[in-house]
Amino acid sequence: MLNITLIKKIMMAMTGLFLSFFLIVHLFGNLQLLLPEHQAQLQFNHYSHLLSGNILIKLVSYILYFSIIGHSVVALIITLKNNKSGGKYQLDHRGRASKWESRNMGFLGTVILIFLVIHLANFWYVYKFGTIPEDSNGNKDLYIVVKEVFSSGWYVAAYILSAVALGYHLRHGVYSAVRTLGLFHPKYVGYLKTIGLIYTYAITIGFAVIPIYVYLTQQ
Repeated sequence: MLNITLIKKIMMAMTGLFLSFFLIVHLFGNLQLLLPEHQAQLQFNHYSHLLSGNILIKLVSYILYFSIIGHSVVALIITLKNNKSGGKYQLDHRGRASKWESRNMGFLGTVILIFLVIHLANFWYVYKFGTIPEDSNGNKDLYIVVKEVFSSGWYVAAYILSAVALGYHLRHGVYSAVRTLGLFHPKYVGYLKTIGLIYTYAITIGFAVIPIYVYLTQQ
């Protein structure tokens, strides 16, 4: 019988890597918002329509929901267990040698989860169940919703802070997940860290730039 702790770590690693891959796809879709306004409106709305109407995408979305919930629940269990044990970093002083994000993954994950709930309420829920006008191509005009939400300075600031929290979370999480699954050879650790760092900065900066651009172009 597999060790329960190992099962939880493997689940964290697999769901974490899937979510990391999803972030790349999600970012590429959202980068269409940086196009000239009319082009951005039509392309982004078409992209959103494709995601909502494709059966394969719907199947992937169920995996996404499972990954978010599974990753969050297992992370909560691990964090509570560590806190109950008294905090291993405080006891053996490894905090002096470890990075800040590796000691605060629970906090970073909580910030990301809270923002994710708000984010889904503002976009996913509105798109699925709200009343949205159609653009000139007959697609739901999610672009208008995006502009309205990103016209709020406090939301843009919260979005940027959440992107930074996500970056710190990814910087430790991706490397940790790959190690847990045994997908790298010690000879290539340096390359893995470099790729992970490039990925982290690309995701963080990419998601932070979008709300800033949309906000500034409306002023």
